Amino acid sequence: MYFAKSGAEAIIEDEVTSCFSTAELPSWNFLTRTNQGYQFISVRLTILWWLGCIFRYAFLFPFRYLLAVIGVGWLIICTAFIGYLPEGQFKRQMNSYVTLMCYRILSRACSLIITYHNEENKAKNGICVANHTSPIDVIVLSCDNCYALVGQAHSGFLGVIQRAMGRATSHIWFERSEIKDREAVAKRLQEHVEDENKLPILIFPEGTCINNTSVMMFKKGSFEVGGKIYPVAIKYDPLFGDAFWNSSKQSMVRHLINIMTSWALVCDVWYLPPQEKQPGEDAIQFANRVKALIASKGGLVDLEWDGQLKRKKAKEEWKEKAKEDYSKLIKVD
Repeated sequence: MYFAKSGAEAIIEDEVTSCFSTAELPSWNFLTRTNQGYQFISVRLTILWWLGCIFRYAFLFPFRYLLAVIGVGWLIICTAFIGYLPEGQFKRQMNSYVTLMCYRILSRACSLIITYHNEENKAKNGICVANHTSPIDVIVLSCDNCYALVGQAHSGFLGVIQRAMGRATSHIWFERSEIKDREAVAKRLQEHVEDENKLPILIFPEGTCINNTSVMMFKKGSFEVGGKIYPVAIKYDPLFGDAFWNSSKQSMVRHLINIMTSWALVCDVWYLPPQEKQPGEDAIQFANRVKALIASKGGLVDLEWDGQLKRKKAKEEWKEKAKEDYSKLIKVD
């Protein structure tokens, strides 16, 4: 009966897969991004929902879309221009000024309302790690501080943006063949961190977006580099709009349209004191300690599961570990 009960609980109260879908709201916010059809409860609610829908799509969306085009275009033009300046303090100051300006324009396109706490703990160099809900997290953090970004090199329009930003300051863009080379990645991160003139690196160690309720396993790579780690906790208020990107069901364009047709994105950002690896602590333990601090501060559930379960099946060693735990329960001395 114990195993039958555990199996039923695992299916009904699955704490893993529930993190990869939109969380239900305690109260409805006149948006249809939920699993319930609240807009059809009564005629009055249906009329109010349609009025809100017309306002969001006919007035808010065109205005926000125009701001997004202006922000992206201005970012490309300014960073391309800064790329021609000689290396030095003036170039770094210009990049900082332009980056903050452009990201703040983009934040208006998303109607972001951000409250920053404990700004004395902001990263000045080293590595900054944060929980991950949406690609918009980059805009949220970059409105208050300048960061070097890490990611895969792209072609097309996104590649144009990456190359323009890369000329203005030192970002780390990996080719597809390099990403699987752990030593090459670690070496480039190490070189960046050791240069005090370079911006702090912004990394989301979960590797995927989680639905603003939990924090999942942090990959150990960024905690092996050494130096200080600056943790940041981000928590969105779902009452005004859902920031979660369900990449398995939505394209990036669909996600951005959802954000620009929401009422607003309201969030809190907490800068936590910098952390260093303690004596006798390995990279995994260090990552788990930082993750626990972020979860506690942001009011999020601290989970040990790998976020890659969103796309991949559980590893065999995890299954063997569960079997081993159950065998200990039924073992008879």
